[in-house]
Amino acid sequence: MYLQNLQQDEIFVPSEMKSLKSLTQMESRRGLENAIISNGKIVNVVSNSYGHIPNQLFFKKAEEMLTDAQLNFRKRTINKNDRSFITDLIIDDKSQFTVKNHKDLILPMLRFKNSYDGSEKTSGHFGFYREVCSNGLHVSQAEIEFSIKHSRNNTHLIMPRLNNLFDKFLDNEFYTITKKFDKMKEFKIIDTQEFVKAILDKTKLFRYECSDKNSDPSKKSREVLEILNYEALLLNEEPNLWLGYNAFNAVLHNTLKKSFGQQERLDKKLFDEVYEMS
Repeated sequence: MYLQNLQQDEIFVPSEMKSLKSLTQMESRRGLENAIISNGKIVNVVSNSYGHIPNQLFFKKAEEMLTDAQLNFRKRTINKNDRSFITDLIIDDKSQFTVKNHKDLILPMLRFKNSYDGSEKTSGHFGFYREVCSNGLHVSQAEIEFSIKHSRNNTHLIMPRLNNLFDKFLDNEFYTITKKFDKMKEFKIIDTQEFVKAILDKTKLFRYECSDKNSDPSKKSREVLEILNYEALLLNEEPNLWLGYNAFNAVLHNTLKKSFGQQERLDKKLFDEVYEMS
């Protein structure tokens, strides 16, 4: 169901690099000669030696990697303010894995990132896609190595062959980490409010209480609790550490205003802290 309704932002927005002098009729300092323009807005200022890598080049080459490896996949695309972009390529084939519940399906995922404002490294890494919450999990950080040249007269990408990389990921990280998912599922949460408070004390992701004078759960804390209880009901099981981690993950990706890179780092921190409880 969720694979039929993946987010599909427009990521192939018009972009180009233009000299600041041509735009302003003024001289610019050395090292800041050109503007990166995305969808009609200046989003970055770069030097003459910089080569702009458009999404059309990078993301389409990423898709070609999976096609060449004969892997079936679904695509999710996210555009943040015409500045930073991701393509999640969710591999929909025999590599499906369930966490001791046939309704809780985990799929391998490849995430590719690019940005026009310099906020994200042009990169790719393996992760997971969980159908029940439609979020990407980034506890796997197996990087995809490729060569990127940002020189003005030689902007191109050298992408790797994905076959061996994907097989290696499945043999090692995929099954190693999904075993951790199973272990988290075995640990029930007796007091969900105390669980949320304990994780927030450790991660400082946001404040548990409404204020210094009001100790009731804050709006974000209540959102985590609501997701945790809803998924337990949906999957017909008691609240557990696996569902607790995913409830935080959902708020991290859908409510908090974080960059893609920040989401990935905080996701890993959340996972480590929740897993430690098991």
